[in-house]
Amino acid sequence: MISLTKEIPPRSDDIKVVTLGCRLNTYESEVMKGLAKDAGMSQVVIINTCAVTGNAERQSRQAVRRAKKENPNAAIFVTGCSVQLNPEVYEKMPGVTRILGNHDKLQAASFAKEQTEKVLVTDIAEVTETAHHLIQGFDHHARAFLQIQNGCNHRCTFCTIPHARGPNRSVPVAEIVRQIQTLVDQGCQEVVFTGVDITDYGGDLPGAPRLGSLVRRVLNNVPGLPRLRLSSLDPSEVDEELFELFAHPRLMPHLHVSLQAGDDMILKRMKRRHLRGDAISFCARAKEIRPDVVLGADLIAGFPTETDEMFQNTLACIEACDLTYLHIFPFSPRPGTPAARMPQLPSALIQERAKVMREVGEARLADFLKTQEGRFCKVLVEEGARGHTEHYAPVFFTDPEEVAGLVGKIVDVQVVKSHAKTLEVVKVARE
Repeated sequence: MISLTKEIPPRSDDIKVVTLGCRLNTYESEVMKGLAKDAGMSQVVIINTCAVTGNAERQSRQAVRRAKKENPNAAIFVTGCSVQLNPEVYEKMPGVTRILGNHDKLQAASFAKEQTEKVLVTDIAEVTETAHHLIQGFDHHARAFLQIQNGCNHRCTFCTIPHARGPNRSVPVAEIVRQIQTLVDQGCQEVVFTGVDITDYGGDLPGAPRLGSLVRRVLNNVPGLPRLRLSSLDPSEVDEELFELFAHPRLMPHLHVSLQAGDDMILKRMKRRHLRGDAISFCARAKEIRPDVVLGADLIAGFPTETDEMFQNTLACIEACDLTYLHIFPFSPRPGTPAARMPQLPSALIQERAKVMREVGEARLADFLKTQEGRFCKVLVEEGARGHTEHYAPVFFTDPEEVAGLVGKIVDVQVVKSHAKTLEVVKVARE
């Protein structure tokens, strides 16, 4: 449930992509940009929507209206999870040229000039394979997000994503290795594994390889890849081989946990596959294997029936798990989900609890960043004289000239000062 919004600026061929939602959407946006370019398109805006919360859907609709206003002569293609769930909403919006479901948006035929259908939304539950798309490189990104699986076989009571993404479908190991080698050959320094439920990877493939097996194959077979990151992990699904690999120096010491809550009753009502103690044990074991690991988590504030005591249990769990990066989502009832039929909390209480959790997260992040002052670390340089450390701590360079021309490179730095949400650094040579 990592939420973000990015716009890929137009290139010479005037293909613009607006991405809302998760890292998987970021990957798929690159695929669509390539498909549109191969089809000879120009003057087109592709909006990749999100449906993880009601607010995400509102932002998706706003993005469509804004795109048409700012690009009156462009074709507007709308796709993504919100479209998959509610295509009729976007079909009625003025100015929309084509509506593509989550399967259809990755098909070359959807972008062909001879395609005349306005609405292409395949039943995602019938899709049995994840298409293998080879991306040569990510424009305007210092790292690459790589899809290793799609879909989800679980049914958390608050979530519509399985209906938007379909069942778990994994990309074969050999194909992933090939794609990463291609990215490395193009100069990529960091790859982030992404998907809907990456810890469920491989169960649908011959031999049922687990995520740990995939990670080991990548690290062994692509020695030129300096950095590998994992996106959100379900603590109930992490296999033993992956635990062993947490200590590998090229697997970055930053793990994000799909926690959602820290109270057992709420976790049961969410139909999660772990309890509070399981999450605490997972985090403790990760730190035992990799003492410098920094942990983050997704948390939902104000889930139906959550009492003050249950909320306090979640706050205490943040401390018990030693979490640093918190992604807080105020509960938003999704139509058709079991949680939407449960007794709801007042909106003001939900927002207040989310505010408290964000403040806790901000304080914990500031405390962690303070510990980095004076330390040497390696930073992957991004546009705007910014970047991230091995622990995914955001940094900015005091002197942008120091890193001019180094976007996409890893440089040695010493942290000068910490701020509330970022680190200040100067490029130096490690002694």
